[in-house]
Amino acid sequence: MHPAVVGHRVTIDTLNAATGGSDPVENDPDPDSPVEEAFEESMLSIDKRFATLTTTAATVPPNSFASGLRRHHGQDIWRRPSSRAGPSDAAAYFEILFARILLSGDGLVAEGCAASSPGGKRYVVYDVSVRKNNDSASDPHPTTIERRYTHFLKLYESLRKESPQLLQSVNFPKKVLMGNFSQELAGERSMAFESFLDYIITVPSLRDSEHFLEFLQADELRRAGQLVDERRYELAVPILENIFRVLNKIFLDKSKWVLLLLCRLVAACTTSPIPHPQAEQWAELALRRYEHVCDTELLVLYIPLLQTCLHLWWQRGRDRSLLEQRLDEMGKKGIKVKGGPTLAQAIHALDPRSETT
Repeated sequence: MHPAVVGHRVTIDTLNAATGGSDPVENDPDPDSPVEEAFEESMLSIDKRFATLTTTAATVPPNSFASGLRRHHGQDIWRRPSSRAGPSDAAAYFEILFARILLSGDGLVAEGCAASSPGGKRYVVYDVSVRKNNDSASDPHPTTIERRYTHFLKLYESLRKESPQLLQSVNFPKKVLMGNFSQELAGERSMAFESFLDYIITVPSLRDSEHFLEFLQADELRRAGQLVDERRYELAVPILENIFRVLNKIFLDKSKWVLLLLCRLVAACTTSPIPHPQAEQWAELALRRYEHVCDTELLVLYIPLLQTCLHLWWQRGRDRSLLEQRLDEMGKKGIKVKGGPTLAQAIHALDPRSETT
């Protein structure tokens, strides 16, 4: 087990600024701590639990632990014939592995959640794989989400309304009245969706928009939030893990949305009386990520995160001196370190979702 490094670069000044002080916040990156090295080191044991996804539908297990979701396999109508190369100017790219027909109620649902009644309308679902763009080797841990045509259409229309000039060159597939379930149409749409998503991540204003973030995580956060409300944390954690992997491939490690999702994951892993088996790994990663945080909005999560880790370290019988020292330093500076909100409560105050913890 690697010792946790408490966020020494989250200074008292920045915490004071987050709680109403007037001190400036500096962007203080650490060039000696590469993002990928820290991430891969922390995730080593977690990665062993995931089956590597390849470019065929057969390699995606019916009960994929990586996504924490249950797949109801319908009728496959299209499969990608071969892998594709990502755009050279992007850190990640998208690849649609296959498309299939499902009935409403037979789609992807959270493990443990009841599906809708069978016998509904048919629709096509696309398996969208998010991959790191590495010239030297293919991404060994691609992450998959499932989306329908309506998800892509909503994203396109929202971005076009907000930034029409940036969407002029996008050739988005139109709705059709007939032939929705043909192999040819599914293939054409898949290619168009890949190009659309690849374009978004090469344009910073589109990539960082709320609409794109909503496309990437909204459905999964809704399902995870329902499970958290039901105190079924062991079922919410895999969903959050998968979405963290998606966001972590696309956004910087210290971005608001990656760190907020990581804190959600830590909270889900530690709220139950018996912590999730991977609670320590996620908590350690969160502490490391906070070394570089300079967003005052996110710093309100730092003390609840430290308190959560302090309790987790006590449960695991680990040395808590570094965490206690850090909290003591903050207390001496007049920052409230006791009696505050839990990590889950602080997250909900910052970004309310369906969970009410």
